[in-house]
Amino acid sequence: MPQEYLPILILLALATGFAVVNLGVSFFFGCRRPTAEKDTAYECGIVPETNARGRFSVKFFLVAMLFIVFDVETIFLFPWAVVFRELGGFGLAAMTPFMLLLIASLIYEWKRGALEWD
Repeated sequence: MPQEYLPILILLALATGFAVVNLGVSFFFGCRRPTAEKDTAYECGIVPETNARGRFSVKFFLVAMLFIVFDVETIFLFPWAVVFRELGGFGLAAMTPFMLLLIASLIYEWKRGALEWD
């Protein structure tokens, strides 16, 4: 194994050890006396009026998935924008289909009404 990876492995071992030790100490020395009051959902000191396991609309999940897709696409755009001048025309030609697909998918979702809350 190359010498450059040794600090990363040490940090990984320390982080894992820290997590395991904290969970172990909490498990063995923690006080566990569940009561009905402790098991209720805490909402800033307000007594909950309904069940916390409510149902969400499919629209909510659709918007969440769209957010993730466009967020990932933005992650791909940022490094390209940083080195745009060095890439020149080749970089622009390579990114143009990606940008057109991004714009087309946004227009499609907008027309389908996926971005509207009813």
